Order: sequence, then C-alpha cells, then structure tokens
Amino acid sequence: MPTEHPRHGAASARPAAPRPPGHVPSPAPPVPGGGAATPSGRPRIAALDVLRGFALCGILLANVQPIANAGAVVVRGVPGPVGEGARDAHGWLHLFVDQRFFPVFSLLFGVGFSLLLRSAAERVPRPRLILLRRLLVLLGMGLAHLLLLWQGDILTVYAAVGLAVLLPSTWLPRGVVAVLAAVLVVGSVAFLGGTYSLVPGLFLLGSALTRYGVTDRMGASAKAPALMAVAFAVAAVPAVVWQAWLEDSGAEGPFSVAAFPLAGLLLAGAYVCGLLALTATPVGPALEVVFAPLGRMALTNYLTATVLVLALRGLPSGAPHTWPLSTVLLIAGSILAVQWAWSVLWLRRFRYGPLEWLWRWATWGRRPRSRRAETTG
Repeated sequence: MPTEHPRHGAASARPAAPRPPGHVPSPAPPVPGGGAATPSGRPRIAALDVLRGFALCGILLANVQPIANAGAVVVRGVPGPVGEGARDAHGWLHLFVDQRFFPVFSLLFGVGFSLLLRSAAERVPRPRLILLRRLLVLLGMGLAHLLLLWQGDILTVYAAVGLAVLLPSTWLPRGVVAVLAAVLVVGSVAFLGGTYSLVPGLFLLGSALTRYGVTDRMGASAKAPALMAVAFAVAAVPAVVWQAWLEDSGAEGPFSVAAFPLAGLLLAGAYVCGLLALTATPVGPALEVVFAPLGRMALTNYLTATVLVLALRGLPSGAPHTWPLSTVLLIAGSILAVQWAWSVLWLRRFRYGPLEWLWRWATWGRRPRSRRAETTG
C-alpha cells in the first residue's frame, strides 16, 4: 500500500524519471524483517504480514458467533455474546478478544495505505488516482459482502473512511497527520465509545508511523517494542479491571463510555508490540511461518471466513448464541487451519492471493503478474 518520503511526506513525492524500455531496477538493500520483494523493488516487511495474520485470527474468533447469526445484546454500543454472568468463558473472550484485534487491523490499513502511496509515487505521475481506485474497488467488495453475506462487514467502513480521511490526509504534513490522529483517537475513546469512531484516528496513526519511517524499522530490534509491550500491558491491567467492574456492576459514570475502547486499545498495543518484539528474536521465523501466509492473503481470508462460518453453522447443536466457547474455538481453529494450508499452497505458485490479485489489477489498471514464474504481464 502507499508510502512517502520519510522526511518530507507524501505531498512532496515526485514521480521517478522515465526509465528506458527493458530497464530492470536494481534490487533494494535488505531491510530488517524484509521478505520477498514487492513490485516496487522493495522487500516486503515480513513483520506486517505477521501482524495482519495475527489480527485476522483474533477477528475471526470474535466474529464466529455474530456471523453465525448468534443472538446478541448491545452493551454500551458494543455487541457481546448472550450468556449468564459476565465472567463466564465468553466473558473472558469479551475482555481479551472482542474489539482488541479490530484496532490492529485498522492501524495496519493506514500503514498499508501510506506504503502504497510511496510505491505509486515512484511509478506513476498521479499516485492519488491509484489510491482512489483502490478505495473504490474496496468499497464495492465491502458492499457485496455487506449485502450478500453479513451485515457486520468492515471493508465498507474502511473504504468510506479512507475516501473521507486517509486520501485527503496525503496533502497534509506528517506532523499534522500525527496530531490529528491523536486528537481523533482520544476523542473517540473519551466521548464516542470507540468501535467505528476509532477508525479515522487509527488510520491516520498508521499513516503517520509510515511517514516517520517507523514501519521500515520493524523487526530491527526487540528491545524497544518489548519495553512498549510491557508499558501497554501494565497500563491495560487497570483499564481491563475497570471495564470488567463496570460491566458486572452496571455502574454508570461520566467516563464509563471510555472503559471498553481504552482497554481495547491498550491491549491491542500490548499485543502488537509484544509480537513485534518476538519477530526480532529466534522465535521470529516460526511466527512468520504461522501468521505470514494468512496475512499475505488477508483480504481473501477475511471474506472467505464468512462463507466458511455460514457453511458450518448448522453442524453444532443449538442456536449459535448458546454455543460454548469450545465450539467457537473449534470452528475458528478449523477455519484458520484450512486457510493457513490454502494460503501456503497458493503462495508457493502465485505472488498474491486471488482477491488480492484482482484488487491490484483494478487498482493499477493492468494485469499484474500472477504466477511466480511469470516475467511479463
């Protein structure tokens, strides 16, 4: 996705000089955590694929019952599973999974958007037209998912917020984008109860991280993300306890609306930083094997997960909202296992997932190379 000059920002990006026919760009120098090269010649940032795959796992776990048309209640604007008592197994899922991975995916969308801008600015004279097409195509996919399969689709929200917030932000200095991100995130948590209202701020935060060069340094060291993970985890403990107490007691207060999104953001920060720290250790290659294939085909896997949940919902006994946590875990684990195997086998032969390939084709207006052996197209 988009990117810009690390010092001056997207507004100052200029298209590269014309290249002679047949010119093959020199390979970019390796970067920490880099994987296979992208079409722009830069290595993939493997840590981003790991984070996407990890977030995809959490999102599916949270969405199994809603997708299966589980009975749901609304607690302060946040959907939660029906159940007896707030601290049963589903209560723990609510505390540590629900809305904890959605912020990660939102942040990564902003990161990817700015990475694409940087790539497009080097390849075409009007890079924002590429971004506009990408968001419009995503909007079409999201609407199809929303109208045909599941009303909880997030792609439509991402595309709309991208058009309204992310695309205009490319004309702003990176410092302004960072300040706007902080203001929007704090405002969402303090006054709006989080959920979808967090998306604009997290998009801008992800974009700012890329524009300041933080994304390019992912995987370089375990020390900084490890310290940040500890800080987020320590801060998350009282926030999660506060959320649990409010939901158990039904207490209301001037800041009660902030409990759920605040706990969610702090836990999401701990998850992200902890995983980034691990990717810079000897455990990193194993994490890449487990999560990167899912992350590289995140769009395909997100949409096919809905189809698979709907196909499996008739197998367990009872209505979906009465399923025990073990059933939810079994369904989510089975789907993820199938998607992991499918992703690994697919990516051995192809450069992109099937829907990622179509999205790229529609974005750039030309057929991208599909098979790994292809050299033209």
